[in-house]
Amino acid sequence: MSLVVYLAAAVFGSVCFVIFRSRPRSAVPNPLTVSTCAAIVLGSLTFVCAAPVTLAAVNDLTGVPNFGAPLTYGVLTAYSCSLLILLIHWRGGSPDHIRRLALRATAVYAALIVAIITLFVLADADTERLSDLDTYYATTPFMREMTLLYLLGHTAAMGAMCVVCVKWIREVTGLLRAGLRLILAGALLDVVGFQFTKYTAVAARWTGHDLDFLSTQVAPPMAALAALTFSLGFVLPRLLPAVRAHRDAVDAYRSLGPLWSRIRFASTAPEPPSVRWQLPQDRLRWREVAIHDALLTLAPYFDDQVRESALDTALREGRDAHEARVAAEAAMVADAARRASHHLQPAPAPSTHRLHATEVSGTDGLLELARALDRSTRVTTVPEGTVRATPG
Repeated sequence: MSLVVYLAAAVFGSVCFVIFRSRPRSAVPNPLTVSTCAAIVLGSLTFVCAAPVTLAAVNDLTGVPNFGAPLTYGVLTAYSCSLLILLIHWRGGSPDHIRRLALRATAVYAALIVAIITLFVLADADTERLSDLDTYYATTPFMREMTLLYLLGHTAAMGAMCVVCVKWIREVTGLLRAGLRLILAGALLDVVGFQFTKYTAVAARWTGHDLDFLSTQVAPPMAALAALTFSLGFVLPRLLPAVRAHRDAVDAYRSLGPLWSRIRFASTAPEPPSVRWQLPQDRLRWREVAIHDALLTLAPYFDDQVRESALDTALREGRDAHEARVAAEAAMVADAARRASHHLQPAPAPSTHRLHATEVSGTDGLLELARALDRSTRVTTVPEGTVRATPG
């Protein structure tokens, strides 16, 4: 069982890394991100503490039988509190109002943690139980109350989470709705698969029955499944846009290939330290900078006669004004690249025309220029300065 619990902790905790990696590097973490990560870390830590291997190690280290129990229940209670604080930030409001509500939740659950520790100290629990402590001590004074306290505190937090998710699912769309549905599914799995089975197993002990398997065999894997579903709900609205952005960056990087292969010799931009290990967006950003640098280097070779002749040809072919302009600029760039690569003299009267690709921000302008070059497989400049496009 320890392996399952540790895997759940690893999956749950890795969500923090994804959330922080998906935000801009220069951005300061906002309170909602911090509270989300705090809840995830505490949830992951709860799984680590609940593993029988961890419980045995804690008990041996402290020399107190079952010392791992109040430690685990205390961390779980802190996790429940962090969920309420997360809901408070989700709901929003003025900073003072959010701070007051968060402090109240912290005070209530801090008192609950103190009560759990106090009840453990007062109880007679000298027999070490690593996996069935809840049911083994279900009828033991003070231990019984300790078990109920941590379960009730967790139930309150998960119940509030379910209510908020049900309400907000009706108000949002897209990935946020999908994420809320997964969070709701995870919360319901926790309520039904973990809490209900724990309550049932403990209550069975009170009535003289033995349903310990619900607490020892059903509850742990259900809690792990709930945590996995919960994690997907938190990460989905943040991860998928990042994945799509990287996919779009890969497509744009490849689409800029025809333009880059034509003018890369003119770029003076330094090579990136390790292109292979860069993220797609970083590679695309470097290629954009290098292309702009090459275009700047080729500017003295730009010839207005080449551009104007290609513009007339494109307009006669029925292209609209914008498409004709980009096609003409592509012809001018190709001619400039040819002249520069053959070490010919720059144009007698260099063009002062500004490329559309340098007027617009982002990658779209460069992509249009690259596609225009790709459509024309070969552009030849004749002595009179006109351009003849030979289709492939």
